[in-house]
Amino acid sequence: MNPAKRGRVAIVGAGLSGLSCASTLHALGFEVRVFDKGRGPGGRTSTRRALIGDAEVGFDHGAQYFTVRDPDLMARVQEWERLGVVKRWRGRVAVLDSDGSVRSYSDKPRFVGTPAMSAICKQLAIGQDLRFGVRVAKIASSKGRVALVDEHGDPLGEFDSAVCTAPPVQTVDLVAEVAPELACRAGSVRMKPCWAVMTAFDSPLDLPYDGAFINEGPLSWIARTSSKPSRIALPDRWVLHGSASWSDQHLQWPPERVAEQLLATLFESTRWPDRAPVHLRAHRWRYAIAENPLDEGCLYDETTRIGACGDWAFGNRVEGAILSGVAMARRIAQPT
Repeated sequence: MNPAKRGRVAIVGAGLSGLSCASTLHALGFEVRVFDKGRGPGGRTSTRRALIGDAEVGFDHGAQYFTVRDPDLMARVQEWERLGVVKRWRGRVAVLDSDGSVRSYSDKPRFVGTPAMSAICKQLAIGQDLRFGVRVAKIASSKGRVALVDEHGDPLGEFDSAVCTAPPVQTVDLVAEVAPELACRAGSVRMKPCWAVMTAFDSPLDLPYDGAFINEGPLSWIARTSSKPSRIALPDRWVLHGSASWSDQHLQWPPERVAEQLLATLFESTRWPDRAPVHLRAHRWRYAIAENPLDEGCLYDETTRIGACGDWAFGNRVEGAILSGVAMARRIAQPT
């Protein structure tokens, strides 16, 4: 079938939700165009590269791993495993008590993209019409058509449907005038930030785990990125995630100060002797996690044929981001 006969769909955002939506629509026979303000696919599965000594290494500074409950998605993940796009992360993951001791270990199956988390979005992007370096500033609807305009006021084309995969506050900015009910529903979701610190050591921290949940204090999660499959072991690289409340309270701190504070907290929380890192950087995820995520999968306005999806619309998890995009595609494909 000619894709144009099923319809043309514009998608704002080339993260997991946007590309899952795009690949599903493409398979259903739609013509799809994806716009993203960044330089490549990934969203929060993006990989931060750094030159440490003579080695260029990566940090998974956003999404750390994903688990799978949905059987259809598990079948897809198994295909990704066969292609080498993902592998199981067999590192030990612990839950720490306030005194730094291990309360318990979790052995649930965890998957990661290989050689970096961004591999998943790169796989979903294959065969897609992607336009990077484009910031969509307005979505309008008239006479059954949806029009997109960039930040310079230049038209980006007309489509039969449009999907916004941005965080809720940005989704509201784009669709409030044209789809107020959808905007109101998206706007009810409160997003919390997360400071992520990337640090490396010239020899391994001899901790009895490769990842740990920390339920008290400034940190919520620590992970040895270099323990994940298809990553080089040295330098020993860790990603530290600030808790939602601490990140919110210190949102305007300079990155350098955040990095130093959370590095100090790493040693305090693990009761491990201080070590000087060979690399230390911080990145602020302004809209990292939904405080009150929706559970309907996606939002869709039948009249304007404008939709919105993302992990915030399906329970926050990485799996939710993928399934939200799939749900959005199927909703668009439903006969009216």
